[in-house]
Amino acid sequence: MKFPFSFDSRHGKDPVSPLKIAHTDATALETLSRHLVDIYATLPNDRPIVIVCVGTDRSTGDSLGPLVGTHLSKYHVGGYHLYGTLEQPVHAMNLADTVSDIQSRFANPFIIAIDACLGQLTSVGCIQVANGPLKPGAGVNKELPAVGDMHVTGIVNVGGFMEYFVLQNTRLSLVMNMAEVIARAFYISLLQSQRFTASTIAKSE
Repeated sequence: MKFPFSFDSRHGKDPVSPLKIAHTDATALETLSRHLVDIYATLPNDRPIVIVCVGTDRSTGDSLGPLVGTHLSKYHVGGYHLYGTLEQPVHAMNLADTVSDIQSRFANPFIIAIDACLGQLTSVGCIQVANGPLKPGAGVNKELPAVGDMHVTGIVNVGGFMEYFVLQNTRLSLVMNMAEVIARAFYISLLQSQRFTASTIAKSE
């Protein structure tokens, strides 16, 4: 695959610093890919990367995670383990079991959680990368386990009032476009970091 841009190592930037960029920004794909490459560079090559795409196909706004997972599953690039697609979503009913399964299968996994979220009107359409675990369900008053060493979220609609109804009535075109940018950025970053050639460590059953 030929990329429209090239990567230099680290760029003198802190790879753990938060990132927020509109998915329609002309530099969004490059910026997000660079950021992910810099994060991978801080990890030992034998530390498995696990991407958990949280959400459900039963809600337009909440389908961002499964859409990202489905896109990623079609790219056929190695170097990571994927949970959460449209066919096999990770949602409120199975999130705790999924987290337990990951912890039992992998030694010291680096978990990247991906999910939709609500925010201010001026931030709708933005993609965010941040340290620490994702707290899914917080916007709709659900108590779910936190997941992830870092998380990527897409702001799909406006929060603050009737969040469940807002998620149900989010435009599918926005969610699909955001999902494609996020998935493609992960694909490019994994190829550029060359982690797809590294072996991953799984605990023996």
